[in-house]
Formats: sequence, C-alpha cells, structure tokens
Amino acid sequence: MLKQMIVWLCTALFVFAADATVEVVKKIDVLPKVAVQDASAKTIDSEMRRSFYKLIANDLRVSSHFNVLDEYLQSSYEGGPLENFLADKKVDMIVRFSIVQDTANLAVNVKLINARTGSTTFEKAYNLSDKKRYPFLAHRVVIDVNDQTGSPSIAWMEQSVIFAKYTDAKKSEIVISDYTLNYQKVMVSGGLNVFPKWANKEQSAFFYTSYSGAEPTIYKFDLRTGSRSNIISSPGMIVCSDVSQDGNKLLLTMAPKDQPDIYLYDLRTKKIQKITEYSGIDVNGNFIDNDTRIAFVSDRLGNPDIFAQGLNDKSFEKLVYHGKNKNSISTYDNYIVYSSREADSEFGRNTFNLYLISTKTDYLRQLTATGENLYPRFAKDPDTIMFIKQFGNQSALGIIRLSANKTYQFALKTGKLQSLDW
Repeated sequence: MLKQMIVWLCTALFVFAADATVEVVKKIDVLPKVAVQDASAKTIDSEMRRSFYKLIANDLRVSSHFNVLDEYLQSSYEGGPLENFLADKKVDMIVRFSIVQDTANLAVNVKLINARTGSTTFEKAYNLSDKKRYPFLAHRVVIDVNDQTGSPSIAWMEQSVIFAKYTDAKKSEIVISDYTLNYQKVMVSGGLNVFPKWANKEQSAFFYTSYSGAEPTIYKFDLRTGSRSNIISSPGMIVCSDVSQDGNKLLLTMAPKDQPDIYLYDLRTKKIQKITEYSGIDVNGNFIDNDTRIAFVSDRLGNPDIFAQGLNDKSFEKLVYHGKNKNSISTYDNYIVYSSREADSEFGRNTFNLYLISTKTDYLRQLTATGENLYPRFAKDPDTIMFIKQFGNQSALGIIRLSANKTYQFALKTGKLQSLDW
C-alpha cells in the first residue's frame, strides 16, 4: 500500500513542457532594438567571449523587454562613429562588453550606448572571484542594463536554482545552477537524494530528503559552512514542500503509518503539528495568505484536487473547479500555479497543462497548451514561473514570462530532472 502511495505521490508531484498561453491577447508594444557588441581583446579565449555574448543576448530576450539583434558583433571598447551608431542595423541601444581578465578571476567592463546619439548612458566594471560563476555575472549585467531603461525588474535572473536529477537507478544528485543551466555545481551526491527546497530567501541553505539511511530523512545543508545537519526522519516517506516566510517553519508530507498527511514542523521548538486529517492522500502543502493557511493536493473528493485550510482549522475548501487530477502546485501570496492532467494524447502520453489562479477571485489563466508540464515554481516576483519539461527521456527547465506571454526552455544535457526550487 505504501509503495503505491509513493508511486502516486511521485506521479502527482513530478511529471513534466512549455507552450505559450492562448488565452491572453498580447499587447502590441514596440520594444527597443538592442545590439550586443564584444569588445574583448583577441587574446581573451574565444569560447569564453562567445559564451558571454550568448548569455547577454539571451538574457535580454528572456527579459521580454527588448528586441535583440541576432548577430554577433565585435568592436573596440571606445568605439567609433560606425560602432557607436550602427546605422545600418537600425538599433536603439548597444550593450558593449569587454572581458579584460580571463584567468581564475573574471573582470568585465560594460557600456550601454544610445545608438541614436552615440553617447554612453551607463558604464560599469564588474569583477568575479570565481570564474566558473560567469553566467551569474552576465545576468547581473543585464539586470543593470534593464534597470537603466526603466523596465520592470528582472532581478529574478540572479536567483540560484536548486534541483535534483536522476543519474542512475536509485541514485540522484542535488545541483545548484543558474536559470539557464550554464553554471552547475553538484552539492550532494551518493545515494538517492531528492526534493530540494531553499531554506531561506538568502538561499544560504537548503533542505532535501535522503533515502540512504534506515529511514527517509530530511537534512539541512548550509552553503556557508558546507555542513549538513539532520532535521527529522520518518518511516515510509518525508518531503519538505514549503518553508515559511521567516524560515522557521516547514510544511512536511509524511506517512508514518502508511498514510500521507501534511504536518507543520517548527525548527526552533522541534515540535510537529499534524495539519490535515484524512483517510486518503494529502500531499504538497504550500503556505498561502501570509502563512496563515495552506493549499495542498488531496484525493478527498475522488480525483486529486487542490484544497485550502487554516493551520489551526480542520475545515477545508476546494480551490479549483476546472479540470481533473491536479498534482504539483506552487504559491506566491494569494496566487497558485498548478499542473492538471487533462487527456491522453494521440501518442499515448498524458497531457499536463499549467494554470494560474487567485485565492481572492475567480481568476483562471491557462499557461500551457500541450505536452507534459509539471512542477511549477514562482520566482521572487509573480510574473515569472519556472517548471520542468519532459522530452521522452530528457528534461528541460521552462521559464514562463506571464506579462509578455512568452515561454523559454533550457535543456538538461545529462541526467533527468526529478524536482526543483528557486
């Protein structure tokens, strides 16, 4: 019975695509056209220069605030009449970068140029002590350029992504990456390590479940010290699905007696409180409404669906009245994004689409149209959602930019994604 529950839970929590919503009519805006110029010296590694260019250009595209010229351009850093205006390209702005140090450390100078006047409107020098983290430096450059134009913030690009990926039978790793997967660092390996969850807003620690011991155990990994501490164990299964805003309380799915329910665990007092009381399956609890209530997935009305209840109130309410067989969810304030299984495709695979709802209104928005889309996660702003996309035996991270009605995908080259957080 427990094995069947775990299979159902894994299916409910993690199945996996990215398609633009067809329900919202995109505003017709004229986006500023921007070119990216590489002004690095010829002595700088050409692969590094090209990679940095691609990161800058792709970040500008993903921001959805610019029309990016699809051409690798080179120039001097000071520039001349032709380089500073690019009249034949008909661009509005130029982002010019120069990698000036390409050793263990990385130094980059950046200019933002008004291509209509040829004048520099922004200039900054960037330094990075760990060259391997250069994708994050590229993201910071684009965040600064975006801010200079007065566009809505894209600070979410600097968020680190943490994910678990299967590497072999009963083996998985916990990896930290940037949102494009260009930077990856394995933090936990050996055995079956799954369900990573950031422990705080600073992303200085994370929780994860290990199945390597006598009982499934949640550990906390401190990135500042590299140390690991045992938080709580439980027979059957245990998953940390959400962390309170102050970082002091965890929502856990546990099945100590073969019955998955949602529990609240206080890290300071070590006390645990059972939140849901149901003879079926309650999983994937997420805080909502300023941590006063939880949203969760349950089969208490037949098919898996999304419900809400107070932390100290056993009464519950159904939140969604569209579709069947809901599974993974994520919350941001009073918004919930969830995945719903809708139909079998002509190729014999299930279709899972993503939807966005509000707990305060009847608002419903479809985010994907076809394929297997699951495990959505909000960024630090409600305009950006990450999710897992499954391509047969391969996986990718999907990014949905809600206001721009655009979706982007970043493939995982090795392994298969199991779960993620950011």
